Amino acid sequence: QVQLVESGGGLVQPGGSLRLSCVMSGRVFTMYLMGWYRQAPGKQRELVATITGGGNPDYVDSVDGRFTISRDNSKNTVYLQMNGLKPEDTAVYYCNAMTTSYGKRYEYWGQGTQVTVSS
Repeated sequence: QVQLVESGGGLVQPGGSLRLSCVMSGRVFTMYLMGWYRQAPGKQRELVATITGGGNPDYVDSVDGRFTISRDNSKNTVYLQMNGLKPEDTAVYYCNAMTTSYGKRYEYWGQGTQVTVSS
């Protein structure tokens, strides 16, 4: 019954900013490692950033220093603040939730939101 709904994508000029949001329903939000992935045309889906239930973030090198992942556990929401956007950031961005229980992994995905960086 887990649902993830992303929003905030759009068309942005190079150097611009955008904030993505993902709202989770159906499970205990704090039990999940939340992440943002992206998939550009013709490429495989790749990890962008993760954040633990306690708020500890991690980033891939290509976005480190430009993107900030955060979460508001009271709102069951994870955010991705994207600054200094580049054309190579263009992709469909997906929200991901992952947890483990009794040795089994559970993973859920949102529907994606398009981010296009172009002049």
